[in-house]
Amino acid sequence: MEKKVTVKMNKSYTILISLIVALGGFLLGFDSAVISGAIKGITIYFKMSEWQLGFSVGCVVFGAMAGNILAGPLSDRFGRKNMLIIVAALFSISATWSALATGYTEFIIARIIGGIGIGGAILIAPIYIAEIAPPKLRGSLVSFNQLNIVIGISVAYFSNYFLVNIEGEAWRWMLGVEAIPAIIYFFALFTVPKSPRWLIFKLNEVKIARKTLMRIGGEEYAEITLAEIQRGLDKKEEKGKLSDIFKHKYATIMIIALGIAFFQQITGINAVFYYAPTIFEQAGGSTDSSFLQAIVVGLTNLVFTFVAIWLIDKLGRKPLLLIGTTFMTIALLMATFAFNNATYNFNDTTLGKVSNKEIMVALSDLNGKSFDGQTALFTEVSSKLDEELFLEFKRNEITNFISINATLVLIAILLYVASFAISLGPVMWTLISEIFPSKIKGIAISVVGFFNSLISFSVTQVFPWELSNLGPTVTFAIYALLSLCAVFFVYKYVIETKGRTLEEVEELLINK
Repeated sequence: MEKKVTVKMNKSYTILISLIVALGGFLLGFDSAVISGAIKGITIYFKMSEWQLGFSVGCVVFGAMAGNILAGPLSDRFGRKNMLIIVAALFSISATWSALATGYTEFIIARIIGGIGIGGAILIAPIYIAEIAPPKLRGSLVSFNQLNIVIGISVAYFSNYFLVNIEGEAWRWMLGVEAIPAIIYFFALFTVPKSPRWLIFKLNEVKIARKTLMRIGGEEYAEITLAEIQRGLDKKEEKGKLSDIFKHKYATIMIIALGIAFFQQITGINAVFYYAPTIFEQAGGSTDSSFLQAIVVGLTNLVFTFVAIWLIDKLGRKPLLLIGTTFMTIALLMATFAFNNATYNFNDTTLGKVSNKEIMVALSDLNGKSFDGQTALFTEVSSKLDEELFLEFKRNEITNFISINATLVLIAILLYVASFAISLGPVMWTLISEIFPSKIKGIAISVVGFFNSLISFSVTQVFPWELSNLGPTVTFAIYALLSLCAVFFVYKYVIETKGRTLEEVEELLINK
């Protein structure tokens, strides 16, 4: 029978360590969302095409894929703490370099460096916290990282709002300000101990590990935990190989994991986070109001993440996924409806708002005309402008002519983000940590994480092109259709894991 720990835990010390390490999650969220405010500035400065803009935003995810692959093996070899220090340095370098970049190529390299940091932080920080935390506190302490990601996204939107009107190149300040928390994170990590489990598994440093464990929970807790670690060493279970995940018996598990990872990203969440101000400007908002609305998006994401943490063990995983994906579909259809009913009106007032005089003169003979959709508008306008001016019109001037129910667009985006935050956002990672048997869990989660990042990269790469060439109506209609597919996928394939032991889940899912 397992010996019960009766000693009082040093909660404040353990929480402090976890909060310091979870700052990696904050930087991850901040780095992911801060680019949304810089899009217009970098597009003009680096003279980007839609595909170059898409790559400059999505290359962070490209870097994250490399970080996902490298983080596990390197943290096993060199330690969680040491790799987190390197991650903090990568965030600092990326923020500083991207803010100072004078060429497109070096800007991309700086962004990819930050992406590698994201890929490392998303895997290593939760592993470290799980290894340092006592069992009773583990769930809540590991959730600090997910919560900090969402807080980081919200703070990035606030930061962009307050920096957008700085004289000169505001985008440099938006990207560079991340260096401040990154440098704080770098130095703060030197104050946290190395993972006791890593010390024993890798270096056999039992004395140092015991000191850390005693500080967390006292002598009795330290001895019991050391005994558990030793039992884990004695087991010597054969590690799973990459080829194992393709075996027939794991087919159902892989369908669920890869399906959820696919739908989490293909339904457009990162496009909304990365391009939130752009979307609101497409809906006819001013620059200031679009940045303010992006803040509301971030706060909605934060609030409903708390709701998800509260509900996930009450309602269960599958009900949350079904509710969330259903309302995501409704929200995306609302956005499609709003943009589909938009009109584009040319009159003295709207033409007077055009900042590019050459475009204003070329389009002056459209005065008095109205267009019911972007297709008709683009057909007419493209015949009057050369390729460069037409691109300029689509990026910066089209919002001057649109007449749309902007309130409906805002409600649709907020409903979409809230629905995602209670379902596909947090539930995916919880679900895949539960459905994989321990033998293949490490390698399988890395593969699923890589696949998830690959889909995210694809979405962020294509989104600017979709907005400019297909228009927001078709773009949101595509995401609505994919979200509806997610509802049917969850209903047909996903099982409920709430209240079941990991062994019961394994028995239910493994094909005999």
